[in-house]
Order: sequence, then structure tokens, then C-alpha cells
Amino acid sequence: MAPLTASSCAAPEQTVELPEGTNTTDQAVVQGRVLADAAPVGGAFVRLLDATGEFTAEVVSSPEGVFRFYTAPGTWTVRALSRAGSGQADLAVTTGVFEVDVPVAR
Repeated sequence: MAPLTASSCAAPEQTVELPEGTNTTDQAVVQGRVLADAAPVGGAFVRLLDATGEFTAEVVSSPEGVFRFYTAPGTWTVRALSRAGSGQADLAVTTGVFEVDVPVAR
């Protein structure tokens, strides 16, 4: 077995395009950008919370402010925390791809 490295334990790279072969027929993909005054915010901590407000997952936004989560259908909150401020967006998803931008402010 190969030793674990920081790169092997890291979250997948956050890009605008879905990875080839992503199945959206039985899962939801929640993706978008973190924005401050319409400018992308890279390095934001983006958290996915379930319908009860329970923490589910976290990723760091790309330099372009992009984030992505793979989820089950349901009601979710996407919360972003950054040096530019914080913000959140609530959404209900079924299967497929759902785009949501999260504006942040102080």
C-alpha cells in the first residue's frame, strides 16, 4: 500500500466543469461560487449543512471562488466563511446539478 500524502487526503480540486462520468441521475450536485461584490472569493471555507443545520461537509473554494458538493436530494444550506465576510444560501434539491452563488459580506 502506498503511503498517504497530503495530496492523497485532500478534497478534490474545485473546478467549474463537472468531472467526466459524473452520474447525476441518482444524486444531486450542488455547485457554485463564493462572491464578494460580484468578485470571486478564493480560499473561502464552504460548508454544507443539512435541513436541521447539522454540519455535513466542507470544501475550500478555488481561486475562482468555485465549490462543489455531491449530496442526496433534500433541503440544504451552503454557508461560506472568508476574510471578505460570510454568507449563506438555502436550497431544495432533487437529482441533477444545482447552481448557487453565495454572496459574502462583513
